This record gives sequence, C-alpha cells and structure tokens, in this order.
Amino acid sequence: MGKVAKRVDDHVGERIRERRTMMGLTQEHLAKALDISYQQVQKYETGANRVSAGRLYEIAKRLEVDVAYFFENLEPSTTSIPLEHGGKNRSTIELVRNYSEIDEPGVRSAVSGLIKSLAGKERRRKSA
Repeated sequence: MGKVAKRVDDHVGERIRERRTMMGLTQEHLAKALDISYQQVQKYETGANRVSAGRLYEIAKRLEVDVAYFFENLEPSTTSIPLEHGGKNRSTIELVRNYSEIDEPGVRSAVSGLIKSLAGKERRRKSA
C-alpha cells in the first residue's frame, strides 16, 4: 500500500472514531448498526483495514454525516502526475483499444512504425 493511501486510511479511521465518540457510541454500538464485529470497527478506526466505498457510505449514514466528512482536513498530497497513456483523451484510448485487437504481428509493427513516424513529423513541425 502506498504512503498516500495509508495516510488517507488512517485519517478516515480517525474521523470515524471522532464522530462515533462525539455521538456517544461505542464500537459495539456502531458494529451492531452495521451488522459487523466490533473488532472490524476497531480495525477501520486504526487504519488496519481499509474501508470500502460502500461501507463508508453505510458508516456515514449511521453516524449522520456526509461521506465528505471523513476526508475533511486531510492534508493535500503532492501534485498528481498526469496519465502518460492519454487516459483523458478519448481518441487515444480508442487508438490503443483498436491497436490491441490487431492479431497479426507484422501489421501491428507497421501500424506502430506509422504512428511513430507521424508523431515525429508532428514534433518537428511544432518546433519549426
């Protein structure tokens, strides 16, 4: 598990514990309302176990808060790196999807060479 994910899990667990105690509930009370063991609530609160999206939604309802409550005051992480594979560009995604369906190795190689050639020409044109 990455450092950022662990930090978020710990923060969410801490917020669950804060809200539960603010409402005067024990781990047993919350566990019973969620139909899980108090040990599982304890693991969520300590960050030992990750809370799934569905379970976090249930916890939010039982603790009478919006799901966003659990992420309040979370320190922003470092700037995220953009997806290199063009994940936000629909035409790039379609190109990759279609390319992966070409079974013939020679055709795949030719298409790859064509794309590299066209991209090189485009780079040279932009720098001129």
